[in-house]
Amino acid sequence: MTSETKIREHIVRLSKSLFDRGFSVGSAGNISAAVEDGILMTPTNSCLGFLDPARISKLGHDGRLISGDKPSKEIFLHRAFYETRKQAGAVVHLHSTYATALSCLSDTNPDDCIPPLTPYVVMRVGQVKLVPYVRPGDEKAGDLIRELGGAYAAVLLANHGPVVTGKDIESAAYAAEELEETAKLLVMLRGLPTRMLSNANVEELKAVFGGY
Repeated sequence: MTSETKIREHIVRLSKSLFDRGFSVGSAGNISAAVEDGILMTPTNSCLGFLDPARISKLGHDGRLISGDKPSKEIFLHRAFYETRKQAGAVVHLHSTYATALSCLSDTNPDDCIPPLTPYVVMRVGQVKLVPYVRPGDEKAGDLIRELGGAYAAVLLANHGPVVTGKDIESAAYAAEELEETAKLLVMLRGLPTRMLSNANVEELKAVFGGY
């Protein structure tokens, strides 16, 4: 298993990369990763571009702060994913522009926010569910995630932004990027005749590359 020190370094490196390329702004967004004895999480009101690995919040499995700064107010959201998706090793929540735009559009399909436009969104993200709006930091967000029963690796929070899980911090971050780029394509293609992958195409991808 990767050491906690290495995971802290990965969180800082990938957070800075996401921030530098505009996937988060200001103190928006939060990232967490599972460790053997709990969860590491970016602190509240911290900027993803300027994290200190030593100050990253560490929480026990019960949600109690063990060390570091106070965690993001979205801790309830992250914990719900770890509780319901046992394969989740990391959670990335961004306010990336195009995915957030889709979360605000009234005609976004709540059961399939990111349709199969490219093979890579199928392979790396899967089907994306729209989660009803709640105030940021509201414990109800965790309840809404638990109600999904671990069926989705990624969701869009209505009028808020994407949350993506992965087996580790790298795969979660890369999947979040793939979701954002696909959302960008969907916004660019709105109103144009668009060809999606067929059900057979999607099933072939799942059979060859496995689940997400």
